[in-house]
Amino acid sequence: MGAMRRTTAAAGSALFFALAPGVVAGLVPWLLTGWRAAAPLSTWWPLRLAGAVLVIAGAAVLVHAFARFVTEGLGTPAPVAPTSHLVIGGLYRYVRNPMYLAVTATILGQALLLWRPVLLAYAAIVAGAFVAFVLGYEQPTLRQQFGPSYDAYRRAVRAWWPRLHAWNPEHDERT
Repeated sequence: MGAMRRTTAAAGSALFFALAPGVVAGLVPWLLTGWRAAAPLSTWWPLRLAGAVLVIAGAAVLVHAFARFVTEGLGTPAPVAPTSHLVIGGLYRYVRNPMYLAVTATILGQALLLWRPVLLAYAAIVAGAFVAFVLGYEQPTLRQQFGPSYDAYRRAVRAWWPRLHAWNPEHDERT
């Protein structure tokens, strides 16, 4: 039963990956820019390099976070197919919202790499939407679903600014 659940979670997560971050960090930036650089790649190359690093790091964090939902949570990040278990492992021990940070970083990276200010404005809009979603839907829903364990996690791990050291729930005196 566990293998079947993981397979279903993996399929659902792959679909949601294409639909959510794929559209937000892939399709929309492409529609806004055609992924054409506004200046030669040699222009401000250190910032362009930083942009490439942000894109690669953002994609890696997204893949890691989605995998945690499948393996640890036995579900998907999609609200229509949530996890059975609270996901608090991996990067989630450092920050509660690594996916949202990764998508925003990916868009900011594209802005630097392509030298396109329109993507900076788009990243700000996306980040604002993420904050509104987390405050208005995600936190209340997780609190209702996971109760005291989510409250302890929320007290120990910040939403947007990563901890320097991984949180360990077994050694948290507040739980």
